[in-house]
Amino acid sequence: MRTPRTSAIVLAASLITWVAACGAPESGSGSAAEPALADVKNPSKPVTLNIVDVAGNLQLTQQIFENYKARNPKLVERVTYNKVTAPELAGKVKAQQDAGRLDIDLVLTGNDGLAAGLEQNLWVDLAGKYASKLPDLKTVYQEPAAKMQELAKGKGVTVTYYPSGPLLEYNKTVSKPPKTAEELLAWAKANPKKLMYARPSNSGPGRTWLMGLPYILKDSNPMDPVNGWSKTWAYLKELDKYVEYYPTGTSQTMKELGEGTRDIILTTTGWDINPRVLGQVPKDVKTGALDGFTWVTDAHYMVVPKGISGEKLAVLTDLMKFALTPQQQAITYDKGYFYPGPAVKGVTLSMAPADSQKVVQEYGRPEYDKLIADNPKAPPLDAKAMVAAFDKWDREIGGQKVRKS
Repeated sequence: MRTPRTSAIVLAASLITWVAACGAPESGSGSAAEPALADVKNPSKPVTLNIVDVAGNLQLTQQIFENYKARNPKLVERVTYNKVTAPELAGKVKAQQDAGRLDIDLVLTGNDGLAAGLEQNLWVDLAGKYASKLPDLKTVYQEPAAKMQELAKGKGVTVTYYPSGPLLEYNKTVSKPPKTAEELLAWAKANPKKLMYARPSNSGPGRTWLMGLPYILKDSNPMDPVNGWSKTWAYLKELDKYVEYYPTGTSQTMKELGEGTRDIILTTTGWDINPRVLGQVPKDVKTGALDGFTWVTDAHYMVVPKGISGEKLAVLTDLMKFALTPQQQAITYDKGYFYPGPAVKGVTLSMAPADSQKVVQEYGRPEYDKLIADNPKAPPLDAKAMVAAFDKWDREIGGQKVRKS
């Protein structure tokens, strides 16, 4: 069963691997060949493109790739798709590069796999050395997606974006939903064991709640969990008194909300819409945002391993240009999985496929457009800071109450 942000479960392990690699000497992967710009030219015969997804992104983009293949038979003979976990990615790519036998042409990844490859110098310099082969990325993206693009350091291209959260999701037994952080804490105290969120290192909504709370509480530095989150850690420690346990996956929180075991959970736009589409959560549950909140954004990237041939890179950069056109970006509305989904400017729901329009009209939230427009947006923590936040949460907040789900 499809669920939003499938790479969230493996994020912590991937980031810890990434941090552990910091300062390590680069091996053959760092010196794997990048084709000369003059060699990036169309192939003499159609090529096979091998795409690996570590972020659940194919749910949003596979149709785009199939559309490109159909329109460019002289460039692409076929496209293969494989999925691996984010922690596996860097080691797999590096081994192929060191052996001189690269069979991965394009990777679809979140910040986790992107960061691991950046540290080990695995990705080609798409937006630097090959910028002339791409659209002007500084002008095509929505502003928040452009900020996510900066995290790629030129070595990746943002293909999908969503504002994420944090949001509250609650059932109809909650007659007066909390509007502030203080009201949420008071509600949890008055209704022990009825609030739930998943362990942040295993959950997109859990992670977004952890990173979003410092903005809501107006902590001293929302980007520094070690020295700038004194209010946040104190709040979470108090809230923990009224949380029965923390599952190791977001799906369990949805299940318990649907069963009525919990009355309020933490969510994101995609985790709100898609599980209701799939029937995991009742259609009539509600969502809301706490006063003063900031969206903590999320994105998926297209990256290309070093060692790629010039002919394949020519096809891939052309594919990326195609994927960033408004008509193709509209496909990423999907079934609310990464709502809205499009990273570029000027893409409206009316441009999306009919089935996507129907899903969003039936299961979407009219208030989301205003919430997205009216509230500030911030990128997530960088990898080192995120691992530090996960570690502190595990040690000082909820680690002893985590249950595998």
